Amino acid sequence: MTKFRTERDTMGPMQVPEDALYGASTARAVENFPIALEPVPCSVIHAFGHLKAACAQANLDLGKLDAKRAAAIIAAANEIAAGEHDEHFPVDIYQTGSGTSTNMNANEVIANLANKALGLSEGDDAAVHPNDHVNMGQSSNDTFPTAMHIAGALSLDRQVGPALARLAKSLDGRAKEWDDLIKIGRTHLMDATPIRVGQVFAGYAAQAKYCKIRSGRALARLLENMPIGGTAVGTGINTHPDFAGRVCQALTAALELEFQEADNHVEAQAAKDSFVESHGQLKTIAVSLSKIANDIRHLGSGPRCGLGELNLPAIQPGSSIMPGKVNPVICESVMQVACRVVGNDATVTTASMGGIGSIFELNVAMPVMIDAFLESTKLLANVSNVVVDKLLTGLTVNEQRCAELIEQSLMTITSLAPKIGYEKAAKLAKQALAEGKTIRELCLAEKVLPAEEIDAALEPRQQTEPTA
Repeated sequence: MTKFRTERDTMGPMQVPEDALYGASTARAVENFPIALEPVPCSVIHAFGHLKAACAQANLDLGKLDAKRAAAIIAAANEIAAGEHDEHFPVDIYQTGSGTSTNMNANEVIANLANKALGLSEGDDAAVHPNDHVNMGQSSNDTFPTAMHIAGALSLDRQVGPALARLAKSLDGRAKEWDDLIKIGRTHLMDATPIRVGQVFAGYAAQAKYCKIRSGRALARLLENMPIGGTAVGTGINTHPDFAGRVCQALTAALELEFQEADNHVEAQAAKDSFVESHGQLKTIAVSLSKIANDIRHLGSGPRCGLGELNLPAIQPGSSIMPGKVNPVICESVMQVACRVVGNDATVTTASMGGIGSIFELNVAMPVMIDAFLESTKLLANVSNVVVDKLLTGLTVNEQRCAELIEQSLMTITSLAPKIGYEKAAKLAKQALAEGKTIRELCLAEKVLPAEEIDAALEPRQQTEPTA
């Protein structure tokens, strides 16, 4: 049975689990919000650790915090940043919209750890106080959104960006490898003129490269608009005017990312446009990945009754009733990720809208916003790596099938149109379809042009490049 101790906050006594590092404020929030039954993402908690360490360092440098307390706070905050105390951050995602409960959770845990290290109890004059010392010069209204920026930036820089770069490299390698292989193109789901498999995959590689660029744009937006220093409503009440700049400098040194204080703190706290913009880039990345995955699954459909131009690696049985069936499961996982990211974009957007989340001087839907944002970054990074490992590695081209479909296509007549005219070419295409002949067979039979000219015009490779 769980044992409890009694602690107090400004609302009175509260029962706190005996072994918990947090205090009354956190315990009250745990009691008040049994909603998702999922705590705020650990990466936000780790971001709080980085932030609180930087704040203590800034307050020390500014002469606002004594060296002994500052050192203890920084040490405790760094432990939180390293993920050593995640189990002591139980506050639900669906809490107060400013994230006050999570900020106080961090303050209480850090103060408790610091006092343990100093050999002090909360009542001692030299003890570290959650509000007076750990939260010095801060408010939940600027710390929680700043932690959002830190967590979002780290996930983009260390997870999404590298995964997309790896995906682009893999697709580019396939494009080069398959540049001599030719398949039929398709527009409107109908036969079109030939295209090299390498050209198709070079298009996918270009999409992935643009995805990497978009990830960088999302990162830049989060780095340049740090809310710390605005305190309650963006005016900076109860904080030193140099505090925010010093915090950003400390974070930059610790995390090797160029964090910058917001140009306007009222905007940074009252609105969350930077997150709407950043997640919009994530949505675009999801759309790009869904296009690539959907194409590949259709090009690999079959194996006998579909397009069958690609051979997708068989990584698991596809049916519990149909023996030997193999499905494009990795492509389907990408499509599902895209669905979730688009849904998360709606969450981020709605949570940022005036009258819903952003009201006067504060956004009050931040926890759900950062939860959605971080889920998107995690899913996009992970699925990009899975595509490389489980789909592109082992993917092959069915060269025989590609050649057969090119020969059967009626649209190869396009290469003859400059020589015989559009209307005659259209008539021949319809005649070939009606008589069940290939364009080559019909043109040779009708002696439309000398045989060598027909063969030259219908040579697949030359149909994939501009002609003089």
